[in-house]
Amino acid sequence: MTRRELRENTFRTLFFKEFHELSEMEEQYVLYREVVASMTDKESEYVHNKVFDIISHLPQIDEAIEKVSEGWNVFRMSKVDLTIIRLAYYEAKYEEDVPVSVAINEAVEIAKIYGGDDSPSFINGILGKLVE
Repeated sequence: MTRRELRENTFRTLFFKEFHELSEMEEQYVLYREVVASMTDKESEYVHNKVFDIISHLPQIDEAIEKVSEGWNVFRMSKVDLTIIRLAYYEAKYEEDVPVSVAINEAVEIAKIYGGDDSPSFINGILGKLVE
């Protein structure tokens, strides 16, 4: 599985958080894992660990997002856009092996697939401010 595919699986799994309590996330991940049969155990572990590490940093991530998103808070944003921003900001801030430009570019590419028409530019703008 490519890094982009791993990132997309991380996005999809993290998106569940918008609709399920934290206590349900483990069960949701198991169900998701059953659907994605092409994921190896190592890839599954990578996605699982990354999702739960992002969740553990959500208070700091959301606080940073709200500081730069003029007129928006995390409760008003599209859940797809918010999830993509959270993932990309996490990668840019907490993962040393992911260059900031790659995190932002990958977020924009994911937004083109899963977001609305304005999602890529909105996400690019928020992430640009976050990493200044």
